[in-house]
Amino acid sequence: MPLTLASLVQHSALKLRVRAGENRLDTPVRWAHVSELADPVPYMEGGELLLITAMKLDAGDPDEMRRYVRRLAGAGVVGIGFAIGVNYEEIPEALLEAARAEDLPLLEVPRRTPFLAISKAVSAALAADQYRAVTAGFEAQRELTRAALSADGPAELLSRLAAHVQGWAALYDASGMVVAAAPDWAARRAARLTADVERLRERPAPASAVVGGAEDRVELQSLGTGRRPRGALAVGTGAPLGTAERYAVHSAVALLTLITERSRSLHDAEARLGAAVLSMLLEGQYAHALPVAGALHAGLLDRPFRLVLAQATAPEPLALLADAVESAAARAGEPVLVVPEPAAGRLVVLATDGGAALQACIDHTEALEGGEPGSGEHRADLVVGLSAPARPQTAPEALTQADQALAVARRRGRALVEHEELAAGSVLPLLADDAVRAFADGTLRALREHDEKGRGDLVASLHAWLSRHGQWDAAAADLGVHRHTLRYRMRRVEEILGRSLDDPDVRMELWLALKATSAPVPTAVPVPVAADADSG
Repeated sequence: MPLTLASLVQHSALKLRVRAGENRLDTPVRWAHVSELADPVPYMEGGELLLITAMKLDAGDPDEMRRYVRRLAGAGVVGIGFAIGVNYEEIPEALLEAARAEDLPLLEVPRRTPFLAISKAVSAALAADQYRAVTAGFEAQRELTRAALSADGPAELLSRLAAHVQGWAALYDASGMVVAAAPDWAARRAARLTADVERLRERPAPASAVVGGAEDRVELQSLGTGRRPRGALAVGTGAPLGTAERYAVHSAVALLTLITERSRSLHDAEARLGAAVLSMLLEGQYAHALPVAGALHAGLLDRPFRLVLAQATAPEPLALLADAVESAAARAGEPVLVVPEPAAGRLVVLATDGGAALQACIDHTEALEGGEPGSGEHRADLVVGLSAPARPQTAPEALTQADQALAVARRRGRALVEHEELAAGSVLPLLADDAVRAFADGTLRALREHDEKGRGDLVASLHAWLSRHGQWDAAAADLGVHRHTLRYRMRRVEEILGRSLDDPDVRMELWLALKATSAPVPTAVPVPVAADADSG
């Protein structure tokens, strides 16, 4: 336990006598300092027992003593030791009254007790306390190491750590979610610190922060040796950590970092195996992929899965998405295959259809699209395409579907598009693309130039004829012209374009060009059939 004024008073060899501040003797003493300066405050750090003989003080002057004691108390001095029988036979009444007014402990030091003896006693007590703290810290380290090597691993370590600090402890994963806590009730308390953990994750490891509230004081420590933390440790106590407790926390951080990095190495090996499995699936070699997947990914491939294709211009948004997906899968105990492709700036994920990992992917991208705090900096970079449910033998088709959905998401400025949206909706919104519009303008340019010279309404006629599925009478009626006039115009379209309208592919391309073009379709002015200049 820390050295206090009470400990010094009870020291039989020092013979100290309490003359003021009796109710504040439990204050810890950081050092004993001798100073005869009239104002020693500039040389104080706080926590000192100041030893004086009043050699340069008028200890009998009430005003001077009030000012002197008030400055010492304001500087954090924990007490005054006054030696009698040197300059004063007794402690002057003015000093006694000033000490009592400030409730500052005043100890009477007999002439036969040298200040050096008090300094030695303080030094020895502090050294003993430090030794006890270090010894307790080493014992805690051994106990925490045994806990880390046990079957329960991190959970048992947190339980032992919470007991050592007489508080609570919680472990967060790379996404900032609570994965373990001790005691059990601490999980709710730790969950309320998610925002603080998120801020800690933005700083390079190792990083720490202290957050406080009405309930407790919490120290947060990041875990990991790389630029991005692999997790975080929270330790909550009712007061600042002592030396022994801090040794225990530092040991826990080191052990959890080793566990995290060891798990990361295993994860990297699994990732390389997963990349090989994915490569075989996408090449159509699912019969070879299944044995290679083994027990690690078999649970994923024996049920419908979705292929997620994510792309970004920087690695950070993809890493955050991967963390969210993997953390959700770990908490749910479900398999997931996450394969980064840094060279292509993309991430490929196979996740169980309807599972927690897939939902985490959707939630993550919806949060970006909704502009949640902290997501804005990555919003414009991340684009995600999601395939329809697939099986191992249809993995190549799933990649194509996800890639198509990704392209649509990019054109529409969306964070995520599912392939089902493309199948259920219209194809026309897909034409809102600069390349498609350029194709449309180029296809119809010759017809528009013809119309601009006053030689007929070929574009409007083509639109009416295609919209009526080639029915001459209905299309001519829409235009207000004779069907022979419309036949003539369609022959002119074929001559100008050099393409046959009998070809269904040509009709399809022309219709899509008309729908995609940025210019409005001109409307023909109905005229009497007999007056139509093209009716011959």
